[in-house]
Amino acid sequence: MKKTIVLMVMALLLIFAGNAFADSTDYYTFELSDQVTRTSVNYKNRYNITIAADLYRSKDLDMSEDHPALVIGPPYGGVKEQGPGVYANQLAQRGFVVLAFDPSFNGESGGEPRHTSSPDFFVEDFSAGVDFLGTVPYVDRERIGAVGICGSGGFALTAAQVDKRIKAVATASMYDISRYIRDGLGETMTEERRDQTLAEFSQQRWEDFESGGAELSGQFPNEPVPEVPEGLNPVAAEFFDYYATERGFHPNSIGAFTKVSQMAFMNFPLLSYVDDISPRPILFVIGENAHSNYFSESVYEQAAEPKELYVVPGANHVDLYDRIDVIPFDKLETFFKGNI
Repeated sequence: MKKTIVLMVMALLLIFAGNAFADSTDYYTFELSDQVTRTSVNYKNRYNITIAADLYRSKDLDMSEDHPALVIGPPYGGVKEQGPGVYANQLAQRGFVVLAFDPSFNGESGGEPRHTSSPDFFVEDFSAGVDFLGTVPYVDRERIGAVGICGSGGFALTAAQVDKRIKAVATASMYDISRYIRDGLGETMTEERRDQTLAEFSQQRWEDFESGGAELSGQFPNEPVPEVPEGLNPVAAEFFDYYATERGFHPNSIGAFTKVSQMAFMNFPLLSYVDDISPRPILFVIGENAHSNYFSESVYEQAAEPKELYVVPGANHVDLYDRIDVIPFDKLETFFKGNI
């Protein structure tokens, strides 16, 4: 009887939570399907930081039954109103209850300093999403999977290394952020250069402490621009085309983190125990022309069975953020319905 009352209260909170926390911008980069209901929710992670998220479900979902659920994290520097929402909007139409969240310190989630990046916190945010989904009355807590886009792919896999409640993981255009930063942000990183970089970060800590703030790395324009400027290298142009133009621009996604955040990623590598996920399955989705494929390919080699590397013909890295005509939703549906 007590459990029934708790579930009823949870259901009412989910239905009426509405705009209570996470709709301050009301700015999405895609159109919500008329077949889908999106509800703004918030909950705490284990560090007591409030996580802002959107819960998606089909309007005709039978809420008297239990359904499979997915937690989806954004590209590194992204927010729930971008790629995660695109995925959630599509997957909800396929029968999943889907939670798209803003990482700690970013978007509309809590935490200070703003725009902090942390391997520990970003991994924890996936497990916190599982915590929340397990309390939703119409979710089967034994059938929860995770989807990570870009940097969140590495965080989702790292969470699954230890969180057995995550029954299956799919990544799209995965980035291993710890490897990326330690290797020099896509540039050649010699030992000498790494020592110099760490010395600069160490000095930056004093400057942040004395100023009472946290200096950020460079960021995208604060208003969408009509086109990608000339002179950018192909990878930078690809990201600029998504984050800085009308295609994917969002005011909470500035493309910047505190400079000293990089120290944590250089000190605490992700994906050290990816083989521990087995026998739970992993699906790596990459674009045929994506610059980031080496991350997924190398982690695929480390992972134990069952695993699959799925290549999307003609797609680049960012195409898998929002191109609904390119993202293999049929493949994702089959993968998760067969494994959670």
